[in-house]
Amino acid sequence: MQKRFFVVGVALMMLSPLALAGAGEKMKPVPKTYAGKHMPTGWWTDPKIIADGKKIFETATQTFEYRKEEVKVDHGCLTCHEIDKAKDRPKQRGAQDFRTADAVNKFSDSYWFWRISEGVPKTKMPAWKDKLSEEERWKVIAYEHTWSHDMKPAAHDHKEIVISVEP
Repeated sequence: MQKRFFVVGVALMMLSPLALAGAGEKMKPVPKTYAGKHMPTGWWTDPKIIADGKKIFETATQTFEYRKEEVKVDHGCLTCHEIDKAKDRPKQRGAQDFRTADAVNKFSDSYWFWRISEGVPKTKMPAWKDKLSEEERWKVIAYEHTWSHDMKPAAHDHKEIVISVEP
C-alpha cells in the first residue's frame, strides 16, 4: 500500500505544473511580446467591466477557416464555451470549461490575453486580436474569470498561477 502511494506521489511530482492547460493543449510559455500584458488595475472585480465582458462574450462573432477547409464558420465565444446544460460541459468538445477553478485559476492574466489574442493552434479557438480591441479582450477575460468563482467577481491572485515566459 505504501509503495502505491509512493509511486503515485512521485508521478505527481514529476508532472510539471505546465503539463496541461485544461483543454487538451499543453501550457506553453507566454511569448515575450505578451509577458508584460496585465489586467488593468481593478478590472477583475469591476461590475461594469464584467458586464461589458459578458456582452462581448455573448455577442462577438467572426468568420475563420478551420484546418484549411473551404467552409467558413461564424464563430463566437458561446459557440464553444457555452455550457450544454444536458451534458454539463461546454458545447464544443475540448473547449475550456471556465467553471473549473483548478484548471482556470492557474493561468496568468498574460497567458489568457495571449491565447485569446492569438488563438490556440490546431483547435477551433481563433485569434481575436484583429476583431476585438485590447480593452475588449481584457473585459472578456474578467467576465470569464467569474465562471470559476460561482459567477461572482474575484481578484485573480491565486496561489496556483503558473507564470512561464519564453526565454
